[in-house]
Amino acid sequence: VAVAITLAVILTRKRDTTEKTTMGTTSVTTSTMTLGLKSTVTTRMTTSTFTANARWNQSGVTVAGGHGGGNATNQLSAPRGLFVDDDQTMVIADWANHRIIQWKMGDTNGQIVAGGHGSGNQLDQLFFPTDVLIDKETDSLIICDSVNRRVVRWSRRSGTTQGEILIDYSICWGLAMDYQRYLYISDDFKHEVRRYQIGDKNGTIVAGGNGEGAGLNQLNDPSYIFVDQEQTVYVSDGQNNRVMKWNKDAKEGIVAAGGQGYGNALTQLSFPEGLFVDTLGTIYVADLLNRRVMRWPKEAKQGTDIVGGNGSGEGANQFTNPIGLSFDPHGNLYVVDRVTTYFVKPVLPLQINHFLSSREDRYIYKCINDEQPTIRTLTATKIILSQRQ
Repeated sequence: VAVAITLAVILTRKRDTTEKTTMGTTSVTTSTMTLGLKSTVTTRMTTSTFTANARWNQSGVTVAGGHGGGNATNQLSAPRGLFVDDDQTMVIADWANHRIIQWKMGDTNGQIVAGGHGSGNQLDQLFFPTDVLIDKETDSLIICDSVNRRVVRWSRRSGTTQGEILIDYSICWGLAMDYQRYLYISDDFKHEVRRYQIGDKNGTIVAGGNGEGAGLNQLNDPSYIFVDQEQTVYVSDGQNNRVMKWNKDAKEGIVAAGGQGYGNALTQLSFPEGLFVDTLGTIYVADLLNRRVMRWPKEAKQGTDIVGGNGSGEGANQFTNPIGLSFDPHGNLYVVDRVTTYFVKPVLPLQINHFLSSREDRYIYKCINDEQPTIRTLTATKIILSQRQ
């Protein structure tokens, strides 16, 4: 039996006491950083200007969950992606609960806004959702419904009881939307990212699509993605331990972070996941197996740790396995951290392999074929908010 210990924590950015007097002056023009916050995927841009050496508090604050793993509305179970709205409302892909849960800042309980009727393929169900975003124009949620191999849309209006299928037959892991409302989907089975117009069923390959591999025109297990105002696509290229940048209409990508093999040096990443890019091209990435969030300036050869990097653990300044990442309009950083838990025996049947994406296939296969009596896996999760300092 798995024990899922799940909570959400916020890390706030340290405020520079001279920030108000230096912002916008000629002397600091080259040292300021404009942060295009994640509301860019809601078809509009919100920006904040910080000093280039902006810092975030190292101790996280719990903002959702924190009551053990489970399916009550004050609990989470292995959440993955999250989206933070302008009012700091969090929308979370609560993976193992097969639901999307909305959590307002300061609330002790969340509200189920999609799914929550067990795993399944009916229109009122989800099956291991991995990512979610808010489309402001239609006031709806767009969701990666991974095991059902579809992308679905749920209205945020009161009384909504089921979703509608936007895209079928796609093993979706990550989502993004650009200012023209094109939808981008990473497929970790086909090792590609496609761009869709709403209503389009086929899409256009904008990254990868040349088979699994480490070439500049390839991806290997892509997960979360980010799209900027120039329609440049950034991809966390998991098995290649790098973040790739694909300019619009490019035939191959550019290594924007990592790509120096698996490791914990500042030049390396170890299975990157959650991703954000500011308007100057600075990359923020959840470095899963190094238990840290890194910042990589544009064209830099190495990054810096901004939170985590203090070993694996459940301390306020530690991560176990950070996966999801988002910012709010105040520059506060939200990180989904999957807390390690233990199974005495596998709890998922072998036949589930047929339905899961490539990443989950490997995980389930390993569990079932592991000869050790105790199997270590990653199911429980916390979400950490790092506030501006």
